[in-house]
Amino acid sequence: MTPGYVDWSPLVQLLLLGLGLGVLPLGWWAVRSARLDRGQRLRTLTLITLFLTFDLVVFGAFTRLSDSGLGCPDWPGCYGSASPIGAREEIAAEVAVRPTGPVTHGKAWVEMVHRYWASAVGFLILVLAVLAWRWRSPELPHPGWAWLTLAWVVVQGAFGAWTVTMKLFPAVVTAHLLLGLGLLVLLVRQAEVLRPRPLPLPGAARRWWLLVAVLLWLQLALGGWVSTNYAVLVCRDIPTCQGQWWPRMDFNQGFELWRALGTDGDGGLLSFPALTAIHVAHRIGAVVLTLAVLGFAAHLASAGARRWAGGLLALLGWQVVSGVSNVVLGWPLAAALAHSAGAAGWVVLMATLGCRLRAVSSAPAGAVQEARA
Repeated sequence: MTPGYVDWSPLVQLLLLGLGLGVLPLGWWAVRSARLDRGQRLRTLTLITLFLTFDLVVFGAFTRLSDSGLGCPDWPGCYGSASPIGAREEIAAEVAVRPTGPVTHGKAWVEMVHRYWASAVGFLILVLAVLAWRWRSPELPHPGWAWLTLAWVVVQGAFGAWTVTMKLFPAVVTAHLLLGLGLLVLLVRQAEVLRPRPLPLPGAARRWWLLVAVLLWLQLALGGWVSTNYAVLVCRDIPTCQGQWWPRMDFNQGFELWRALGTDGDGGLLSFPALTAIHVAHRIGAVVLTLAVLGFAAHLASAGARRWAGGLLALLGWQVVSGVSNVVLGWPLAAALAHSAGAAGWVVLMATLGCRLRAVSSAPAGAVQEARA
């Protein structure tokens, strides 16, 4: 290769594959929504993109949990090819040296499917941004939200690349996870603005929502930190950890953010007490969040929003059961994936509820009365 020459072909091929995959849901949307007005068409496309993004977040969790994050140890291609088919010789050579290592044919396909899927979602978000700008009018939301979402997904893609090139650096992987969940929030917000349905509740409901939202994001960050540092199985008993209520822990080392996977800040191996501190911190966060959710659900139920309270409690139960299953069953893939899907579900539910609570103050009086009815 000529010095200074950059081979853009893998990236171009990846983007073209994403475009090809994105055309399928886009074509279905174009046919099914042809008779709707522009606002309804935008909302329909936003909901389709939200659905595919939610699935992408869950598949991203599967990629991480199945140890496929380095199935193709370069980016954006797989050993410079657009698919594992073109990299079969390189993958076979890696398998011959390390049959159970991070690079196998199956893991390479999981990793590349995740990238194809992400490219398709990025294409749909680009289409949303272009349509929001072209169809801009006083009746439709400002297109700035759609363009913010497009910028967000570009940053998310950069963190996806760094996840590979920095060899699963825990801080980068955790940020990649949180950015993916943040993308769900942006899409929910756009869908809700296009069809505002205010939920008229006392002001205390918004304060409860804010408390739960802050605790939820802290818990999501802690959960991501547990997963990316592989600290799930350091405690194999519930409710104690290693047979103790407060085992030996090293919080300073465990929460030193800028370090490579499995190492401390000085380059040595991450200690068992540090992994224990990471796990126990997540448990403490779970208890605090559970208490806040129970209080919020009780407040919603007393204010007449029983369906929302039921949704919160159902997701809480899902997360408790799947989280406990990860510990007592030895972190099976199904339970870990269910826990990750539940976390994404939490984000969508809380974002939707937050949009509807915020819509009360700006909604017309007639809409509020209709919502109360």
